[in-house]
Amino acid sequence: MTPNVTFLGIGRMGQNMATNIARAGFPLTVWNRTQGKAEALATHHATIADDPAAAVAEADIVCTCVTDADAVSEILFKRGVAEAMKPGAIFCDMSSIAPRAEQEFDTQLTKLGLRHLDAPVSGGTQGAELGSLAIMVGGEKDTFVEATPVLAAMGRPFRVGPCGAGQLTKLCNQVIVAISIAGLSESMLLAEAGGADPAAVRDALRGGFAESRVLQEHGGRILERNWSPGAPVRNMLKDLNTVLTTAEQCGIELPLLGLVRDFYDKLSARGFAEHDQTSLLLELEHRNAPHRVGDKPDSGPDA
Repeated sequence: MTPNVTFLGIGRMGQNMATNIARAGFPLTVWNRTQGKAEALATHHATIADDPAAAVAEADIVCTCVTDADAVSEILFKRGVAEAMKPGAIFCDMSSIAPRAEQEFDTQLTKLGLRHLDAPVSGGTQGAELGSLAIMVGGEKDTFVEATPVLAAMGRPFRVGPCGAGQLTKLCNQVIVAISIAGLSESMLLAEAGGADPAAVRDALRGGFAESRVLQEHGGRILERNWSPGAPVRNMLKDLNTVLTTAEQCGIELPLLGLVRDFYDKLSARGFAEHDQTSLLLELEHRNAPHRVGDKPDSGPDA
């Protein structure tokens, strides 16, 4: 039987994720705090709900993609979603939050007779649009298997362990991405300062040990000086703070990640919180003026 799906949180990512669920043929109901953002889904035969609790009443699987753990908690318990869900329904949280917060939600939902997956994603707005997101899932195997057809409409779901393991995997992803963006930015600035063409240097590195999606996609963004998110600095900073808190709870130190977090913190304080995460280059250029990568004008949310 085809499950009824509800998607809560139609933001930059959720819009495309929900669209792909509808295109895959699942009956879909959507809700967003600002209803206007959800109305475009009506063209894909989605039902637009005025209230999140009403939106989930007939759902077999409820997906949400919101800003942080407080927003997830508000939807679940202050807006009545958990109480309104059918016994045995699956709540699939695709937000990026701390593993411990996700485990606390799991305990509360289990007491209410609900099932739960944490399934944060990576791939940005492009991956959400193309349905190619990496989806990192924590939870019971049987629950994952049941939800897989819906998740597969949005990308490549992969179960990584019990509840909270999906969020932990997303934090590992953010460590790699953040440090890689910092290394990419430093290499592009070094190329410029040393008299080489940063675009040619990037092309020369392709296929070697430095090859990566970061070099390919974020490198292109840097060379175009396109700071429109994407994934905004504020979200990366939130995730990196969560990484460091989680590392402390695990009794380990992540010194490189701490340095990169401080760079993002300074960048945000200088007014770039809504710029794409690749705008980390701007902090390096600020420290190394007048050196600048390329001669293209900056474009972004404030441009």
